[in-house]
Amino acid sequence: MKQYPVTELQNLFNNELSKLKTDLQHAAPRGLYLPVDYSLEMGGKRVRPLLLLLSFNLFSDKIENALPAALAIEVFHNFTLLHDDIMDKADVRRNQPTVHKQFSENNAILSGDAMAFLAYKYLLSAEMANQAEVLQLFTQTAIEVCEGQQLDMEFENRTDVTETDYIEMIRLKTAVLLACSLKAGALIANTGAKIASELYDFGMNLGLAFQLQDDLLDSFGEQETFGKMIGGDIVANKKTFLLIKALEHADDSLKTELLGWVQKPMFNQTEKINAVLDIYNRLNIKELTENKIDSYFNVCSAIFEKLEIETSKKECLRNISNKMMNRIS
Repeated sequence: MKQYPVTELQNLFNNELSKLKTDLQHAAPRGLYLPVDYSLEMGGKRVRPLLLLLSFNLFSDKIENALPAALAIEVFHNFTLLHDDIMDKADVRRNQPTVHKQFSENNAILSGDAMAFLAYKYLLSAEMANQAEVLQLFTQTAIEVCEGQQLDMEFENRTDVTETDYIEMIRLKTAVLLACSLKAGALIANTGAKIASELYDFGMNLGLAFQLQDDLLDSFGEQETFGKMIGGDIVANKKTFLLIKALEHADDSLKTELLGWVQKPMFNQTEKINAVLDIYNRLNIKELTENKIDSYFNVCSAIFEKLEIETSKKECLRNISNKMMNRIS
C-alpha cells in the first residue's frame, strides 16, 4: 500500500479544491457563489482535510475515495468561520477583509448557508461502504459545533465562566471537527471501530490543545504571522482560558481592575489590550496556558503510542500534530 507524503496529499486536495473553485466562479447566481469562492480563496492551513486524508491513508491508498469527504470538511469549516465572523463583528480574517465586509452581511449569511449544504453534497458523493455511519458522525459534529458557538456567545455576558465551562465550549466549537476529520478518514477506509474511536480521541485532545494555542497567539502572537488582529479576544471580552485564569488568580485589586476593562462600554482598543496584557504578564498567564496546552498534547502522545498501527505508517500523525503545536500562525 502506498504511503503518501504530506505534501502530495496537500497537492491532491488543493487540486480538488481548485476544481471546486472554478465551478463556483461560473455558478449562478453569482451573488450567492462568489462569496463562497472568496471564503475558500482566503487560504488557511487546510488542517482538517489533511487529517482526514492522513487517517484514510493509514488504511487505504485509494485517496480519490476520500477527497470528496476532505472537501466537505473544509467547506463546512469555512462556513463556520464565515458565520462566526459575522457574529463576532470581525473585520479581518487571514489578513483579508472578512466575507461580510467584502460583500455584505446578507450575502455572507446566505452564502454560508449554501456552504453548509454544499458540504453535505460533497460528502454524499464520496465512495464508501458505511455512508450512514459517516453521515451520522458528520451531522452530530455539525450540531456540536453550533452548540459550541452558542456557548461562546452566551459567555460574552458572563463573568463567572469556569475553566470547565470553557473547555467544554472549545471541545464543541473546535475540537470535535478535528476529531471528526480523523475518525471519518478511518471510517471511509472501512477500518475497525476501535482504531477509529482512538483516532477520534487523538483528534479531540489535539483540537483542545490547538484552540488553546490559538487563544495564546491571539494575545501573545504577531499579527503579520497570526493573520488576525492581536488582542481581538481581549477587545471582544472573549472568555478565553487566559481571561478565566487571570480572574481566578488575581487578588481583589487586580481582579477589580481586570473586570473594569471587561465591563467598560467605551475604551481605546490599544489601551485596553496593553492593560490586560500587562495583567496577564503579572499573573504568568502565558506560562499557565502553555502548561495546559502541554497537558492535552501529552494525552495525544499517549494515545499515539497505543495505536495498533505500524509505527512507520502512523509517524505522519506525530509530525502533523507537532507542526500544529509549534505554529506561530
